[in-house]
Amino acid sequence: MLFPRSFLALIIGSLVAMGSFGMAPVVAETVAMIGTGEVASALGPEFAALGHRIIYGSRNPDRPAVRELLLRTGKDALATGQAAAAAQADIVVLAVPWSAVQEVLSNLGDLSDKIVIDPTNPRVISNDGLRDYAVASSNAEMIQAMAPEAKVVKAFNTMGWETMVDPASSGGPITVPLVGNDQGAKDTVAAIIEGMGLEVVDLGPIRYAHVVEGLYLIWGNARALGTPFQYHFRKISN
Repeated sequence: MLFPRSFLALIIGSLVAMGSFGMAPVVAETVAMIGTGEVASALGPEFAALGHRIIYGSRNPDRPAVRELLLRTGKDALATGQAAAAAQADIVVLAVPWSAVQEVLSNLGDLSDKIVIDPTNPRVISNDGLRDYAVASSNAEMIQAMAPEAKVVKAFNTMGWETMVDPASSGGPITVPLVGNDQGAKDTVAAIIEGMGLEVVDLGPIRYAHVVEGLYLIWGNARALGTPFQYHFRKISN
């Protein structure tokens, strides 16, 4: 795929300016983690360690695995239904399989003015075992279209959950690309990311989400063809 000069210039300019992203200090928020799988189980305790109140939105909040996750999260974490969790939150993290996003989102209620973090990577497996694009634009753009008054930020989709928990496991600092239309929302998410010991690069508005989501396809197809490598994004040190 060829990218326009404007997008390449945006990436280069963003990487140069990473040291001055303009993050505000982390302010304690109520965060709804929609889902209780690997991504939610990684991000929930990390967000809680920064002082945020975590509410897990689960289809079955009374499961033993969810109770164990609450104990591990601490900080007065709760588990409830998905819509109830979203209703109480300032920030909603859609930590569900990409294919479930539309159904889950349609049942979350009004998300106006809430920050919605999208860590998903849409893909389908072709007959030859390779991963292909599963949506015409991107999951993030679909989410923004379904919740037009929400502040959607694409983040955390360019790394495995293991790196979310322990950035040092990758052998160096990890950079999290962000895309979204609301700068204030991106600043809020960036402050959380930096609090976790990760770095941030702003790659522009949500129309570039398909490029960020495409990084997963590179990783997945290389693995399918027998060339495994680490999956993350890293700024080159000055």
